[in-house]
Amino acid sequence: MPDRLLKFLFHHAPVRGEVVRLSHSWQQMTALHAYPEPVLRLLGETTAAATLLSATIKFAGNLILQIHGDGPVQLLVVECRPDLAFRATAKLRANARIEDGTGWRELVNAGGQGRCAITLDPGGSPAGQQRYQGIVPLQGSSVAEALEAYLRQSEQIESRLWLAADARVATGLLLQRIGRPSTGGAEQDEDAWRRTTTLSDTVSASELLGTSAEDVVHRLFWQEQLERYTGATPRFRCPCSRGRTGRMLLTLGRAEVDSILSEQGAVCVTCDFCHARYSFDAVDIGQLFATGSTEAARPEPPN
Repeated sequence: MPDRLLKFLFHHAPVRGEVVRLSHSWQQMTALHAYPEPVLRLLGETTAAATLLSATIKFAGNLILQIHGDGPVQLLVVECRPDLAFRATAKLRANARIEDGTGWRELVNAGGQGRCAITLDPGGSPAGQQRYQGIVPLQGSSVAEALEAYLRQSEQIESRLWLAADARVATGLLLQRIGRPSTGGAEQDEDAWRRTTTLSDTVSASELLGTSAEDVVHRLFWQEQLERYTGATPRFRCPCSRGRTGRMLLTLGRAEVDSILSEQGAVCVTCDFCHARYSFDAVDIGQLFATGSTEAARPEPPN
């Protein structure tokens, strides 16, 4: 089953929905890492959720979802571009021991100090786009519940998420209540929201994992009148490069970079997302700080 994101709108309910299925792209990305199973599942659910949220916003820039944990998982980061190219990574604390079956709270919110941040970064988008960030404490007992709470608190959007992930697939379903007035009034709108979310509550993790995006929509909402939109294809892509890495070194300053160079003989930077490795020797560093760039070179393969 292909990687797919579908968007749809209920004709007789102020509700919009999306389904995403990441398979090839998810396996391509996770093959670069060796995460414990609970972390892999957690990162997969977060990646599916970020992809769904990215497709809902009217913003010509990147959506960056970060979960800062106070447990064995220190940080989860997912970055989604407007064309649904994504990358994701998990950072574990030193000497973290994670056993099979470890749950959400134990992984990221053991002390109740975890937090969720969503950043909209305009990057190179047209002028007028402003960077935005919302940060809230982690709530709930899952990625889905934490993001539902974030959207209610920070964005004032009533949302429901159903997420699942394993080594093969990361997938999810999103429903959002939209502010379209109804001729039937608030009571009818409430009934429509209750009906659509009740139908969605019948979907299981195994069904999400083993069913195409099109079939998930059909099985849940075959009695509903839906307006379906052209599907999109998410993909894994890491935009790191030697040039970007060089610009990052410039922000550190010449003194700090020279200190690293003196101690290690070269400045080596490995991308947390794709494990591409970029190495700068003394000549590269001299050219970088003299001209602001280095000669193009291919990254060294990951170890």
